[in-house]
Amino acid sequence: MGTLDKKTFSEQDIRSKFITPALQASGWDLQTQIGEERHLTAGRIIVRGKLVVRGKNKRADYVLFLKPNIPIAVVEAKDNKHAVGDGIQQAITYAKMLQVPFAFSSNGDGFVFHDMTGQSPNVETNLPIDSFPSPDELLRRYQTWRGFTPEAQKTALHEYYDDGKTPRYYQMNAVNASIEAISKGQDRLLLVMATGTGKTFTAFQIIWRLWKSKTKKRVLFLADRNVLVDQTMVNDFRPFIGSMAKLSTNAKTIERADGTKEDLTLAMDSKRRINTAYEIYLGLYQALTGPKDHQKIFRELSPDFFDLIIVDECHRGSAAEDSAWREILEHFSSATQIGLTATPKETEYASNIHYFGDPIYSYTLKEGIDDGFLAPYKVIKCHIDRDIEGYRPERGQTDRDGNEVEDRLYNTKDFDRTLVIDDRTKLVAQRVTQFLKESGDRMQKTIVFCVDQEHAGRMRQALINENADEVAKDSRYVMRITGNDKEGLDELANFIDPEAPYPVIITTSRLLSTGVDAQTCRLIVLDREIGSMTEFKQICGRGTRVHEDTGKYYFTLMDFRGATSHFADPDFDGDPVQIYQPGPDDPMTPPDDPTPTVTEDDGEETTIVGGGPEPGIEEPAGLTPPSGTGPQPKIYVDGIGATIVKERVEYLDADGKLVTESLKDFTSKHLTRRFATLDDFLRRWSDEDRKQAIVDELREEGLDLDLIGQELGKDWDPFDLVCHVAFGAKPLTRQERANNVKKRDVFNRYGEQARAVLEALLDKYADDGVLNFDDTNILQINPFSQMGTQVELMRAFGKKQDYLQAVRDLQNALYDESA
Repeated sequence: MGTLDKKTFSEQDIRSKFITPALQASGWDLQTQIGEERHLTAGRIIVRGKLVVRGKNKRADYVLFLKPNIPIAVVEAKDNKHAVGDGIQQAITYAKMLQVPFAFSSNGDGFVFHDMTGQSPNVETNLPIDSFPSPDELLRRYQTWRGFTPEAQKTALHEYYDDGKTPRYYQMNAVNASIEAISKGQDRLLLVMATGTGKTFTAFQIIWRLWKSKTKKRVLFLADRNVLVDQTMVNDFRPFIGSMAKLSTNAKTIERADGTKEDLTLAMDSKRRINTAYEIYLGLYQALTGPKDHQKIFRELSPDFFDLIIVDECHRGSAAEDSAWREILEHFSSATQIGLTATPKETEYASNIHYFGDPIYSYTLKEGIDDGFLAPYKVIKCHIDRDIEGYRPERGQTDRDGNEVEDRLYNTKDFDRTLVIDDRTKLVAQRVTQFLKESGDRMQKTIVFCVDQEHAGRMRQALINENADEVAKDSRYVMRITGNDKEGLDELANFIDPEAPYPVIITTSRLLSTGVDAQTCRLIVLDREIGSMTEFKQICGRGTRVHEDTGKYYFTLMDFRGATSHFADPDFDGDPVQIYQPGPDDPMTPPDDPTPTVTEDDGEETTIVGGGPEPGIEEPAGLTPPSGTGPQPKIYVDGIGATIVKERVEYLDADGKLVTESLKDFTSKHLTRRFATLDDFLRRWSDEDRKQAIVDELREEGLDLDLIGQELGKDWDPFDLVCHVAFGAKPLTRQERANNVKKRDVFNRYGEQARAVLEALLDKYADDGVLNFDDTNILQINPFSQMGTQVELMRAFGKKQDYLQAVRDLQNALYDESA
């Protein structure tokens, strides 16, 4: 087949006729080693107003695997009109995403090979089409580059558990980086993965591969919530059934997503004795330890009992030297220990990087949103007059009980903690309800974060009064879910279940700030200050899950307390930074921290050891100890009013920054980045035979001109939409454009039937906005089908090429005035 033939081939033809055969001829297995058209990202979700579109996703033409999910190279293909190396920069980008050292580009004539291992005489080499490296050759280079011993390689390249579910690229990176580090003897690892990115699935694959390769025989998965352990056992860890048990004395039946029920296997009897016959153990750290010696049942097991320990949500206290988790980890110090967290804890007092080491792999909230795997957010900032101005009681002002209110200036830190202005609570409830009504969906799952349990109770009541019509349909429409509220806790599973309609709105203080997988949560309301970046990220994580089945692509944060100022913090979702490295005698936690007793979600009383209430742990109800004093009751003041003085909506822009920007501003900014001047756009539009191609390109970049036109209430040609929104040019309607062409009578050189076809095409454009005139199939539909057959109508112009030229002239005539 000659070169000329190749030039007419599509990229798909080049791949199937030249590149895939070349790979197979070099020994790559089509079924297990050659992955074609691998989607690496989902395409960023872009939100403006009610407009939601996905940007272009990243897709590698080929990913080559040593074994399924263990990638080693990327090959980027181009059609033969391109040079052989035109795809190499793209291939390098994808290779870096997949953390592999080999990138290739091809146009069907040969390959350009980019070797990042430093083992080739030149970094880039041109290879003939029949000289692609074999799997063994790339593996040899990879082994040398990574410094694998034969024993390490056996672990590092052990198979994944395969149930047909392909891990996302960052999950493969996290699993492969962890396995590789452990195979080389590293025994303390930290994995940073944003909430909603599949930490538990990642942990499962790490355990599976280490367990199956017999590198690790006994494993402990530690968490701090029963709901996390139970759901993990029946979902991600299900393949371990028969070898897995929970370290608990409480028998429990769990309902799985498909409606089937399952009894959890327990590893402890009623006398809290541990059955040592299992290999995979899951447990709450609260069930294994406590402040008293008899509660420290982990000491029943020998220090070398576990080979591997994974600590889920390890930002919660595990690094503090007197914490319960640290105590367990130190007892089993010979085990390999992996910390999983969404938010590395880096404060003046505690650091899990200090304990586990620098992250072996990080995948941040920002990366998840950029890749389109996590939902972006709008922020509504509501400023209440009382919060801005503060509240100072008038002389003689009394509280609800008739006591005089102390004369001082009360501010946001006081409201609902030491002083309660009931009108403020009602105002928040009214605004939340108004948002739900205006959104057109009053059934969207909503979490309202309050100062404490008592505030959550009052907020529940205010929301019930504002939504009496919905509460009449089902009393669970609004519920409080806090650590001391059994009725609320019983409904937690239903709130999380996308299939269960109730509860809809829940009020809480800290219980739901972490570890609860509320996939369909669309509104998060912040009515308490959030001091810690760790907790702020955790709370954002309640909304970041995308749920395509219910059309949930973004969520809204409604902020009444200025908590979203954390977005402006340069540390927000940057790489973890080591702040504090305590010496041997330095404290890991601040002195004089209380150790509140709380009720966990299974009703067992446990003690939190370490700092004050951590994210996800409820504070004592309704009591707040001011500095240096004992618990004091709150002051309730009625009838003093509260109003919203200012409100603004902000969006995430393409760089992950919050901006206050209308849809029109957003569109204009993006278009002027794409086309610097009106002349640039006019030149591109007139040069492009297929105008639809420009529209399709913009849609791939996240600008769907049809949807934008609908949102702006304008039924304009995409050409006019771009000219007006980006450059302020006066728009014409499609009807006006069609009429202008008819008035100029630019088709008088054609015969009667040809002119009739062109006039009908103009009408089709004016009525339906058709842009793809060069698609001859249009001649098969009304009104053309009544004028004659497709072949007859094209013959009225001469040959098919003459018809296509006439159509191009027609399209150019539509835009002649502006061009």
